[in-house]
Amino acid sequence: MRSSLSRNHLITSSFSPYFLTTRMGIQGLAKLIADVAPISIKENDIKNYFGRKVAIDASMSIYQFLIAVRQDGNVLQNEDGETTSHLMGMFYRTVRMVDNGIKPVYVFDGKPPQLKSGELAKRTERRAEAEKHLLEAQEAGDVESIEKFNKRLVKVTKEHNEECKKLLKLMGIPYLEAPCEAEATCAALVKAGKVYAAATEDMDALTFGTPLLLRHLTASEAKKLPIQEFHLNRTLQEMDITQEQFVDLCILLGSDYCETIRGIGPKRAIDLIKQHKSIEKILEHLDTKKYPVPENWLHKEARELFLNPEVANTDTIDLKWSEPDENGLVEFMCGEKQFNEDRIRNGAKKLAKRRQGSTQGRLDDFFKVTGSISSSKRKEPEAKGSTKKKTKTAGKFKKGK
Repeated sequence: MRSSLSRNHLITSSFSPYFLTTRMGIQGLAKLIADVAPISIKENDIKNYFGRKVAIDASMSIYQFLIAVRQDGNVLQNEDGETTSHLMGMFYRTVRMVDNGIKPVYVFDGKPPQLKSGELAKRTERRAEAEKHLLEAQEAGDVESIEKFNKRLVKVTKEHNEECKKLLKLMGIPYLEAPCEAEATCAALVKAGKVYAAATEDMDALTFGTPLLLRHLTASEAKKLPIQEFHLNRTLQEMDITQEQFVDLCILLGSDYCETIRGIGPKRAIDLIKQHKSIEKILEHLDTKKYPVPENWLHKEARELFLNPEVANTDTIDLKWSEPDENGLVEFMCGEKQFNEDRIRNGAKKLAKRRQGSTQGRLDDFFKVTGSISSSKRKEPEAKGSTKKKTKTAGKFKKGK
């Protein structure tokens, strides 16, 4: 169904949990960390990232917007039948981040690694299956199933990406095109000190080595989900494993790059890693009749991809935030895409105001510890020590660092 944003009509919704399962990332990693290393997860409010630079997985964000910003179960469209869900989500969520003092930089996926070809083929098969079920649901008039299978057919296209890049440029927000996986380049930016954290729903940003992962940053507008911080060093300490062993653990859990050993779940996987230290040693002691190993298993290649991914050269990256082009935004978002002009101008003014305004002090340790997000035996870990970090004052929201 077509809809127009030119009639003071703003449509948003809370995020469907479905997007958390359609892109694999690392299967079950968030739950495992919450269960065995809960002290490494913090909850924070968006206002406490004032003055922070954050690298955001653009493709995951766009996918979220296509799933979440809907009308009558369908993606939002203008009166010409063009999809606009991604633009609405990108504009308003980015304005909200900037209005809270965050300096976002979006990272777009490059070419997928060869190891991902098997997962991409599976996704194609799942899409074909979803199309079949969608036709059946439409014939039966099953509205609930129609909406469910429509969401399963959502796919981020090159056109979606290019339109979002155009929008970001007009907003004065920097973006990068990663040579390969966006999460890997996000992690590299954090490790290089170019940004504070990587923001994505894909847990494999941790596997790629980001010291800090933020989840729900672009989904938090409804204020139903607090922003979750995953601290890699604390995760490794609590699990008592190295980064290399953590990568092997993630491969056992299940990633986009190779198959898993059937029958080995999260608890068994971490027990095996802690006991044997590597997949090779695990295979030496594993009962392969009980736990069949995939033929021609590419775990070594997957490990190499995680430990030494193809990423953008962070030494040459100079992140700059510029003044928004209000008239350009109106021409694109209102003239071409039929958004409401008053809303777009108000958003542009918020972007401009934040660049001209000064920052306030921020308490870096203003957070609370979460327990397991799934375990019935929830534990609240005791605080280790009572020393608090000193209050830091963020710099002005201006060009450059």
